Amino acid sequence: MNQSFSTKQIIVTGIVCGLLVLTAFFAGCASSAPAQPVTPAATQAPQTTPQAAGTTAATATPPKPVYTPSSGNIVAFTAASLKGVSTRLASDFEQKYPGEKVVFNLDGTQALKTQVQNGAYADVFISASNSYTAELTKGGYFVNGTVKPLTSNYVIVILPANNPANIQSLADLAKPGVKIAMEDKTVPAGTATVAVLANLANSTYSQDWNTSVFKNVVTYETSEPGVATKVGLGEVDAGFVYESTYTAAPNGTYLAISIPKKDNYLQTYTIGVLNESASQSAASDFENFMLSDSGQQDLKDYGFRPLSSS
Repeated sequence: MNQSFSTKQIIVTGIVCGLLVLTAFFAGCASSAPAQPVTPAATQAPQTTPQAAGTTAATATPPKPVYTPSSGNIVAFTAASLKGVSTRLASDFEQKYPGEKVVFNLDGTQALKTQVQNGAYADVFISASNSYTAELTKGGYFVNGTVKPLTSNYVIVILPANNPANIQSLADLAKPGVKIAMEDKTVPAGTATVAVLANLANSTYSQDWNTSVFKNVVTYETSEPGVATKVGLGEVDAGFVYESTYTAAPNGTYLAISIPKKDNYLQTYTIGVLNESASQSAASDFENFMLSDSGQQDLKDYGFRPLSSS
């Protein structure tokens, strides 16, 4: 009887000990800190490498716009300075050619040219620079015989409506402390502005004036509308843009100082149908519209100059 009792006692003790060991094991695996949520791998923030002091992080190149061919729909890669008139052009074109539509990819001509060369789809190319049109022509990008002069534009100086720097003349652009916005030299409007300043320095002012104006430039924008935005927001005291941008703006947005025609730079725009267009008939219709009295009147209403009267 005592032996039987001892055996049972041993068995019970073993079971108890086993349960205690398992309890201790699971307790050891558990953390005393609260559980942290697990972020799915697809949504975790990317790891970054610390940046050295005094350096500027590299900016990723934005992907080129993606447009796909569609019958009756025209993709027009268009100089950004046509932004103001683009809605009118689209509406009038679509009224004249029912069933056909146009969408504008508006950017600096230098950017549009690069996009085309990198394989971006477009039906029509409208350039504010003959040099970029010539480069694409040499590369065989246009349908033969479709590249034609379209319109023209002159440079003008715009100021914020409240004119905080009290700029009254072109001479005042050289005053110390004046903040000026200008397009980068790769932008057609930037090329035009550099030429205008050189002409003004030679004819009316001086090289010292020219140098002082450039010292006052605080930003070089990659598109002509970018300069207008800086002026409109009051981030700068003056900016060089095309006449069309000033004309297209709502009344009271800017003040303007004109530049004499003898010193100005006449920017000639061109239009052409691209070889890769899958809608060359519709693209041709759009080009014909832009060159027609209706398209030319739209451009004139927004400050562009017909080639015949430049």
